[in-house]
Amino acid sequence: MRYDLIESMRQSYPIVLMCQVLDVSESCFHARSSRPLCTRKRENARLEIEILTAHRRTRETYSVKRWYHDLADHGVQTTPYRVRTLRKKLNLRCKQKLKSKVTTDSRHNLSVAANILKWEFTVRVPGKVWGSDITYIPTSEGWLYLAGVKDLLNGELVGMP
Repeated sequence: MRYDLIESMRQSYPIVLMCQVLDVSESCFHARSSRPLCTRKRENARLEIEILTAHRRTRETYSVKRWYHDLADHGVQTTPYRVRTLRKKLNLRCKQKLKSKVTTDSRHNLSVAANILKWEFTVRVPGKVWGSDITYIPTSEGWLYLAGVKDLLNGELVGMP
């Protein structure tokens, strides 16, 4: 960590001064720069390239778990935790598909129903004012549509197809 800081700031400050301030031996700093990378860092560098390749190959849609299996299928041995860590380091995200489809088209020339409630939802007579809504529920067989009609006086459901 200290060596990386010295390396990043070596253009602004003298190495000797930074080594003294950070209590690091100057000879160790120079020896570190000539020493080859450790095995773990070399493996991570290779794995980062594999992950970037997999990210492009899978059209940027795979999660960590699926990446792990994809990398294993391509002969890369690693762990899901390591894939997740390197993915985070590379700041890669999978593209999320839209969960629902917009079904309302408000740009039309059809007539619109009159607003007879005028946002007055306080009701005194039962069975006089109702509200309704529809929702979509995703299932393994497709979308399930659920509609309901509710009496605004007491909140009872008065109709569900």
